Amino acid sequence: MVSTEIAVTGLHFAESPTTGPDGRLYVSDFYAHQLLAVDPSTFTTEVVAEVPGQPSGMGWLPDGTQLVVSMRDKRVLAVAADGTTSCHADLSGLARGATNDMLVDTAGRAWVGTFGFDFYAELEADPAADPLFGPGANPPTADLIRVDPDGSAEVAATGLRFPNGTVTLADGTLVIAETVGAALTGFTVGADGALGERRTVVDLSTAGVDGAAVLPDGICVDAADGIWVSDPVSGRALRFDAATGTLTEVVTTSQPCFAVGFCGDDLRTLVCCTAESSNPNVAGTRRGGRLETVTVGVGGR
Repeated sequence: MVSTEIAVTGLHFAESPTTGPDGRLYVSDFYAHQLLAVDPSTFTTEVVAEVPGQPSGMGWLPDGTQLVVSMRDKRVLAVAADGTTSCHADLSGLARGATNDMLVDTAGRAWVGTFGFDFYAELEADPAADPLFGPGANPPTADLIRVDPDGSAEVAATGLRFPNGTVTLADGTLVIAETVGAALTGFTVGADGALGERRTVVDLSTAGVDGAAVLPDGICVDAADGIWVSDPVSGRALRFDAATGTLTEVVTTSQPCFAVGFCGDDLRTLVCCTAESSNPNVAGTRRGGRLETVTVGVGGR
């Protein structure tokens, strides 16, 4: 077991760390409503776009256009070089609750998770609530939406227990972290983008400390099909072998870890996005969010 080093402080709540085509690390700071670029050699940050609807998952189309989820207004935005944004896809007619994390695959299809319920209304009613990670949390199931390169969209999978981080394995399997479901769930992707052969890739129901469940948030994949999983409840990042479901590495963080990704020239630096809480009534009023790093044995891809 190894621990991280703190690389960036002063964030509200960082999510979706993703290395862009230019080699920089990009992160969304939810409650600052900003898309940030981070120099992987110095970890200095730059605001590249303002996203009033609250940014989350991101990725790049094959032509280099950056996409980012705008959570509260249920859109996927295209980000121009000057930081201006335009609507790539309006998901308001499909998404139940806010839109969330996203993977853009090599074909330019964007896979967008949804909340399935009005998380923010619950927090307005009870500011101290924890509808995802709190004891007895049991939100409704939610959908995964596929956005095709032309911006058209449809529901790709239903009945997911809070679909969150998403990756693709070397064989093309799409893997989704079901946060409340305590599982990494895989699908075969058809040539037309249809999903089939749903199965459990890693069962996380007893993978936590003392046999507790791991409630996965953001995930990333390395070159050996190891899936790194953020474990907010225990303040850790965990690596599981996708072929066997075996836990192979554990990294501890200074506070709850909500997302993971790779950066650096060799993609061997694991970046962990940490914060005291995901609750906007906490994280949105404090700048306790951090980026923490550790060098791992197998690089990302």
